[in-house]
Amino acid sequence: MTANPHPWELPAPERSGKPSLFALLPEEFEALKAPGRADHIFAQTQHPWAWVEDRPRVNRAIREWMEAHVDAVLPTPVERHTSEDGSTKLVLELSDGERIEAVHMPREVRNPRVTLCLSSQVGCAMGCTFCATGAMGIRRNLTAGEIVGQVLVLLRELGPEQPHQITLVFMGMGEPLHNLDHVHRAIRVLNHERGLNISTRRITVSTSGLVSGIEKLATLQPRPWLAVSLNASHDEARSAVMPVNRAWNLTRLRQALDAWKPSPKEKFTFEYVLIHGVNDTPEDADRLVAWLGELRHAHNLNLIRMNEHSASTFREPQEDRLNAFVARLKDQGCFVTVRKSRGRDVQGACGQLIRP
Repeated sequence: MTANPHPWELPAPERSGKPSLFALLPEEFEALKAPGRADHIFAQTQHPWAWVEDRPRVNRAIREWMEAHVDAVLPTPVERHTSEDGSTKLVLELSDGERIEAVHMPREVRNPRVTLCLSSQVGCAMGCTFCATGAMGIRRNLTAGEIVGQVLVLLRELGPEQPHQITLVFMGMGEPLHNLDHVHRAIRVLNHERGLNISTRRITVSTSGLVSGIEKLATLQPRPWLAVSLNASHDEARSAVMPVNRAWNLTRLRQALDAWKPSPKEKFTFEYVLIHGVNDTPEDADRLVAWLGELRHAHNLNLIRMNEHSASTFREPQEDRLNAFVARLKDQGCFVTVRKSRGRDVQGACGQLIRP
């Protein structure tokens, strides 16, 4: 570690106290001597539709055990902001008074889906200059139970009732790989067949390029899909908007991705926030293609218009520059999509989440 470490090289503050009910796996209910069949208790507490007024439908013995041995407090919705596009941003208060934001985004497609955008930290240590959350600094990590609790509350408040319709993206407040232990524990719980049983093909973890976290996540099971925020085509520009690039540059980031070795059906998502006059030139497009190399054919390059907010002076690109950028990428064989930012009018889009 350097003499003056970057904020993400230091552990984020953690909460202490009883283990969270929502972070326990079935075998851990047994270890804590819960009264009853561990798999049944796990299933009852992991399905939000089995709860009544913040209490699971369990017998008195289990409820008394819960009160003595675990923290069973779900995040509390304190604000709801509904966008014209149908998405909803919930402000959730945690038991220590900290607040986070999560976004519920229904999609009207052939098989209706709901994407839940989850936070992993209160604030963020990465300091990306275009992101409102980065202006908060890091306050603390979320626990695995608070992460799972976000999902349960979003589903209870806004649906759907069928877990197979849910897609989870860790793209809210915080850098998920700076809180990897809690994030992966939450993924294990959410993926468990006796719980919500959400396939890892429907769970995406987005990172700003924290290479040490990418390399660790690559070895873990179950392994979610990975999204990487690039946001510039050369090191000088990327270091200016994303301080993480000063520690792990684009070459080092590419090495970590090459070592990931995705399975045949596994896809990376490369996220590129287009910022007017910063990273939206034809030359940027050409350098981006060169960096992607063979990855440009099989993996998704997701372009995102800069979502403006008061914490940054950057502005979204002009439409003609965006269209020219997309055309240049497609001409060179890139699989490109332009993200339709959901919840912009309620400050719920990518890069807009912030709590004072």
